[in-house]
Amino acid sequence: MSTTKRLPELKFWLAAVLLGCILASTTVAAPTAKRNAAAKSGIVPDPLVFVKQVEPNEKAFTILVPKGWICEGGSFFVDGNQVNGWANSIETKFNYVVKKDQAGTVMLHWLPNYYYCDGRYSVTRQYGMMQDGTYYNGMMVMNRYPAQDFLLYIVFPQLRPQAADVEVVEVTPLPELAAKWKRQAVLPNLNYDAVLVKVRYTENGAQYQEEMKSVIEDFGADGQGMWQNRETFLYRAPATQFKEWQGVCSAIYSSIHFDPQWVAATSRAASQRMRNARATQEYVNRVANEIVDNRRQVNAEIRHEDYLFLSGQNDYVNPYTNEVEQRPDGWKYHWQNGNGEIIMTNDDSYDPNRDQHIRRTDYKRSQVRQR
Repeated sequence: MSTTKRLPELKFWLAAVLLGCILASTTVAAPTAKRNAAAKSGIVPDPLVFVKQVEPNEKAFTILVPKGWICEGGSFFVDGNQVNGWANSIETKFNYVVKKDQAGTVMLHWLPNYYYCDGRYSVTRQYGMMQDGTYYNGMMVMNRYPAQDFLLYIVFPQLRPQAADVEVVEVTPLPELAAKWKRQAVLPNLNYDAVLVKVRYTENGAQYQEEMKSVIEDFGADGQGMWQNRETFLYRAPATQFKEWQGVCSAIYSSIHFDPQWVAATSRAASQRMRNARATQEYVNRVANEIVDNRRQVNAEIRHEDYLFLSGQNDYVNPYTNEVEQRPDGWKYHWQNGNGEIIMTNDDSYDPNRDQHIRRTDYKRSQVRQR
């Protein structure tokens, strides 16, 4: 059941808790008829030309975005020397934004996973240690939050400090997502909490709707209070245009492709960083090692999991590689060139090979995969 309530005033000390970033969302696509109407509404361009962008820092992945849109951020590393330990310094982290304009009126934002440590599990807290805001083995000391509170009271206030008239429209638990993480957990006895939160608010005079998704992984007492956020993602658009832009964002969301050579190289580098962190607590190192060993499996499941959360798509066959790709079915015609860039349109007379603004002649039609 949907609920509508106003967020309480937020006065959190947490100005830097998330090391500058965190957040996540998933969308529920409108029925096909509505998406077709959206594509024809004039809000979404037709034809819609997608171009390929490469993650700038390590060339870790490619992504298709509408021509003229802005991509910001990329991969980065946390220096364990600056945060008193290496728990968050083993894996590559990503803070990546795709947005329609500088104001981010339509925006997708992927944010990194971070390990935290709940000091309430430590007996040293009674002696003045493990206080909130300090670091322990590279982890910010902070009480574990349920996924819903993490999004509403930690993430949202930091990312939307100018938001006013904030309303929580809907909170939807995601037990299947939590169960998925439970099945692939690198250690036994881990607990997972997953949720999708929908909010509306006003920012700089404009009304927005935003969907946020996150998974909280809890190591509990056996893990000495370690916990982390996973799959934290947001999608926002003007409240009156939210459904019109969903198909476009679905196409962007599901187009990410990690470079296999980068995955292999970063796994080796992570192993080396792990060896450099032997001086840290043995338990933290063991967790990091198992995470590295499971990196390939987790990365392989990312795209599939995204597809499950973004409904209203279809399987199209790449005319150049014969690989099956997922795209929203709100557009009748899908064209693709040899570089993997796509154009979607409902205009049956449109041919990008004759479009003087495109200046390419190698576009071919993508067909729906035969069932």
